[in-house]
Amino acid sequence: MKYLKYIAIASVALAFAACSLTATPNDDKSDTTPPDELVPDENLVTVTYKESNTIFANPERGFYKHFDCLSSSASALTASTVQAERIGNNVTLFYTGHYLTEFVKGDISDKYLQLFRKNMQALRDGGAKCLLRFAYTNDQDKKPWDATPAVVARHIEQLKPIIQEYSDVILCFQSGFIGVWGEGYYTDNFFFDPQTPEEHAKRKAVIDAMLDAIPADRQVALRTPMFKRNMYATSYTDTLTLATAYDGSAKARICAFNDCFGASEDDYGTFIGDGTREYWKKDTRYTLMGGETCGVSDYCTCKQSMKDLEDFHWTYLNQGYNASVLSRWESQGCMDDVKRRLGYRLSLTEVAVSKAPVAGENFRVKIGLKNTGFAAPANPRAVELILVDGNGKKTVFELKDVDPRYWFANETNFVDKVITLPADASGKCELYLNLPDPYKTIHDNPLYSVRLANDNVWDSKTGYNKIAEFKL
Repeated sequence: MKYLKYIAIASVALAFAACSLTATPNDDKSDTTPPDELVPDENLVTVTYKESNTIFANPERGFYKHFDCLSSSASALTASTVQAERIGNNVTLFYTGHYLTEFVKGDISDKYLQLFRKNMQALRDGGAKCLLRFAYTNDQDKKPWDATPAVVARHIEQLKPIIQEYSDVILCFQSGFIGVWGEGYYTDNFFFDPQTPEEHAKRKAVIDAMLDAIPADRQVALRTPMFKRNMYATSYTDTLTLATAYDGSAKARICAFNDCFGASEDDYGTFIGDGTREYWKKDTRYTLMGGETCGVSDYCTCKQSMKDLEDFHWTYLNQGYNASVLSRWESQGCMDDVKRRLGYRLSLTEVAVSKAPVAGENFRVKIGLKNTGFAAPANPRAVELILVDGNGKKTVFELKDVDPRYWFANETNFVDKVITLPADASGKCELYLNLPDPYKTIHDNPLYSVRLANDNVWDSKTGYNKIAEFKL
């Protein structure tokens, strides 16, 4: 892909109302630092854990595979391709660029809509999600570069039912539609170099339609901080906070992508000064950040890139572009760390459970979870405790008041719950922490559950992480 040239365990089974100790610090400097260990309790048995260095696949994060679907010569993505990328490269994300070149003056054909549906089904069957983008051309030398606002609106209307149906496998919806590659620059039908909210009006109408086309728990990514500020914020200090994050507003659902990461001092026009950088640094604490590199410079050394990946809370990157930048990271020795830390990387620090468990009675579970990734999980994720007793009976405790989106980078968070053990449970019991996708369509698919970065806890068949054993 070319670069942009902008000038610019609490369910009904809970015995009583247990509290979650998940850390949610405020944004000011008076915040207290979350504790780095569980407070000792003589009634609990505590096991400590070390983080593993293993590189492995996890949903909704990491390097992605690029896939283009052209309207003129389109072929569908297959589940086998998706599975092969996971096995061979730990890839759980695909960038899917759908080019509507043949439909720039009219409706999308039913044939192409069904092809889009096939691509989304392949992702679901193969165990991956996508960075979804639509555009009208991938060639700067071929016009038209995009469609009229009316045609774009009609296309989003046509795509909406399929987007809704497969929102479970959409990590985020990249802005697209406007300009070559959907990156918003070379445009026939939208204000070419907008500088004010008024000049962004036509573009905002497209983004509003995209926000409407996806469920409220999904985000739309804009290519520069200037776009978000002019469409959805009053200034570059008007960023999301702990109080406004995930409140369902358009502002909270607008995230970012940078397709020229580290290419120059301003990432080839992605930024127009320190204020825009600070805006994204603060905003991406609560929203998705990703994209690709596009050229070697003094700003993509390992030292600088690792700092920027952390400061801007990066979740995903293109595994194939730019090859020279990626080779530099390999030769300078930071590539493995990038692979580990893109997005979230959660690991147990310690687990404490009741010392003398009794069937039918209260049982306390305290879990410490460290996030050494660059970002928190960006989309909603379920949290469950799974008890399997000696007879193989499984009991699920849903922790509905625990939200992993607040498990921020470089913090240790705590979950403290009391559950009621089943009265008929007996024998050797195993307790698991399960972090599945909340969508019913993929909730039970272990490929969509989060693996913790500890040795000997992950069960690939179930997607569960074992945290304790005890006898009843």
